[in-house]
Amino acid sequence: MTLNHLLSPLEIEEIIGSDIKEITSVTADSRRVGEGTLFVAVPGVNVDGHDFIEKACEAGAAAVVCEHLPANISSMTTYIVVPSSAIALGYIAAQWWGNPSRKLKLVGVTGTNGKTTTATLIYEMARLMGLKAGLLSTVCNYVELTPYPTDHTTPDPMTINEMLHHMVEAGCSVCAMEVSSHAAHQHRIAGLHFAGGVFTNLTRDHLDYHKTVEAYLAAKKSFFDNLPASAFALTNADDKVGDVMLQNTRASRHTYSLRSDADFRGRIVEQHLDGTILSLNGTEVHTLFTGKFNAYNLTAVYGACILLGWERGEVLRHISELVPVAGRFQAFHSPKGYTAIVDYAHTPDAVVNVLEAIREVIGPKGEIITVVGAGGNRDKGKRPIMAREAAARSQRLILTSDNPRFEQPEDILSDMEQGLDAEARTRTLHITDRRQAIRTAAALASAGTVILIAGKGHEDYQEICGVKHHFDDREEIRNIIAEEKAN
Repeated sequence: MTLNHLLSPLEIEEIIGSDIKEITSVTADSRRVGEGTLFVAVPGVNVDGHDFIEKACEAGAAAVVCEHLPANISSMTTYIVVPSSAIALGYIAAQWWGNPSRKLKLVGVTGTNGKTTTATLIYEMARLMGLKAGLLSTVCNYVELTPYPTDHTTPDPMTINEMLHHMVEAGCSVCAMEVSSHAAHQHRIAGLHFAGGVFTNLTRDHLDYHKTVEAYLAAKKSFFDNLPASAFALTNADDKVGDVMLQNTRASRHTYSLRSDADFRGRIVEQHLDGTILSLNGTEVHTLFTGKFNAYNLTAVYGACILLGWERGEVLRHISELVPVAGRFQAFHSPKGYTAIVDYAHTPDAVVNVLEAIREVIGPKGEIITVVGAGGNRDKGKRPIMAREAAARSQRLILTSDNPRFEQPEDILSDMEQGLDAEARTRTLHITDRRQAIRTAAALASAGTVILIAGKGHEDYQEICGVKHHFDDREEIRNIIAEEKAN
């Protein structure tokens, strides 16, 4: 592809050299530069691509996109100066892969909690409607039915556009995509054409990166600010910042709610640990989901599907066929009579949501045992809050290791314990080994008890000192239940 074609959508401040060149590859990683590569120097969190421009030129880069010129200019390389290399990379990636987001309906889902479930269910709904669809999510990326492992909630621009290109080639007409605050802030979604955006909620998370809640909110809001006029913007009217997301968007504005008047109104009619009867704009539907947070997710999915132009009766029928996402309020029933719930809840608000959903079903006298930890090298401020909220809603609390990463697990648990008062500490066990913590919860449970195993959900590993060791909460509880059945 020619350089001038790749540069055509960009705002360019200066070009040094010829833009009539054949480009063989595009990358923001200097280690992947070869003859004919277009290297985009992006300032990152830990490293700045501008520091590697000369290395890229030595490796054969035909052109460099940058925000400022290097000290040494190579006569063999074309330099393109732009206001933002990160934004430029998004548009270049879209050009390189033929602007695939314009060839299907791309729906972005952002918010603190519920992104994975909402995006996955939109993908599943499209397939139930008889459409070919794709998914970009925390759990897994899908091109129709083919899975592709994922390392980030929202991949880099070249990967996103490559995946979208494969979706178009596979005949997909819809793609649901999680949009993380990191991705919005780092412009990883620049150059994408969205058909719609959904906002779930906003609570404390990722402050290790954003530093303040205001900056975190601004990152989420920027996604809606940049939606085109042809798109829809669907927001949670019950969230305190739901209306903020719509303030500057050019997209058509729509709301969903469980509490007040909205374009899409959900209401819980009846719920159990394995399902809920949900009223959607006056029509009752039996679903396989539990909890108010899932009622919000399903109402958002319903609204998004209607805004995509799908027939209402078909949408309602297929909502009853949806199944929970792996590791999201996933229930396991023991022959001893207790139920274990595995959930990805890893923020204070998510833990509260899941525990309150359980309490609503089992009533005020039912016993809840919560097993929870917190990730290492992440926002330390939420650790005591998580422990305090979990203790307030559980009869017993077991603090354990999550993904300690490069921190000592004992230090993380110590931080969590700071949120407990003297009474809560009498009901709390400190068991660093996660396997032993889950087994202890099962041993303590009796008929009618609900065990919440929170924090890791779908993850099948524990990250310790940079190494991922196999560990799956669902696998652990299945093994315990199998042993109980055998005995």
